[in-house]
Amino acid sequence: MATTTVNVRMDENLKKDFESLCNELGLNMSTAMNIFAKMAVRKQGIPFELSLRIPNRETIEAIEESERLLNDPNAKTYSTINEMMADLNA
Repeated sequence: MATTTVNVRMDENLKKDFESLCNELGLNMSTAMNIFAKMAVRKQGIPFELSLRIPNRETIEAIEESERLLNDPNAKTYSTINEMMADLNA
C-alpha cells in the first residue's frame, strides 16, 4: 500500500501536549493520526476517545491509605478470609 505525507497545522503547545500524550499511550503521533483516520472512516464520524485514566481525589486517597497500611507493621492482618470475616462479624 502506497503512503502519502499529510501536513497538519496546529498550535505549538498543542503539538507538544499531543506528542506527550501519544508517548504516554505508547504511540507516536503518526500512528495516532493513522488510528484516528482509519476509525473515523470506518465509523463515519469521530469514533472514540483515547484518554489516560487519571484517578479522582477519592481514589488517590484510597491508594495512599492502602500503601500506608501495607507499610504499617502494626496493621492487623489475616491468614484466611474466614478469619477476617469472623473478626468483621464480631
